[in-house]
Amino acid sequence: MIRAFVSITPAEEAVAALVAAQAGMPAGRLVEAANLHLTLAFLGERPETEVEDVHSALLAIRSPTFPLRFNGLDLFESWRGGRAVVAEIAADETLTRLRDKVAQAARSAGVALERGRWRPHVTLARMNAAPTAEELERLRAFVARGARFQAGPFPVASFELTRSRLGRAGASYETMETYPLWPAGAA
Repeated sequence: MIRAFVSITPAEEAVAALVAAQAGMPAGRLVEAANLHLTLAFLGERPETEVEDVHSALLAIRSPTFPLRFNGLDLFESWRGGRAVVAEIAADETLTRLRDKVAQAARSAGVALERGRWRPHVTLARMNAAPTAEELERLRAFVARGARFQAGPFPVASFELTRSRLGRAGASYETMETYPLWPAGAA
């Protein structure tokens, strides 16, 4: 079984801006710079053959390059059984179309994705246990101060199929495959 997701790894300059946005985080476990990413589709635990089928479907995606912009911080208070502080991604039609194509590729390979509204973001910190009332108040204040966080545009020229391995120190990620995006007009 392989635990996998499809994602965008931000450019180095974007990672630097995200790490700066993490400064002063009052609670939670910071996501390491090397693990910062924008999830397009979480595949979950899958047999290797299913992951190979998703890979084959992703190879067919044609999408143009686009700029990624960060537009504020938010606190996801009920996120996969925990809480997370995230950097929100500014709305972008090309990003949304790419995400739709990735979701369709996964479905065509037989992978059912989680239902619900997709909110493009990069997770900056996670709280696995419920924060105390005091920690929650400090987190909300931190997010309110970061509401004006703006960074970008940063170029996006590819997306990845990524393997996730869970361990005591958190998750480690390994890029299994990179899929190029194409200059506008060439996709």
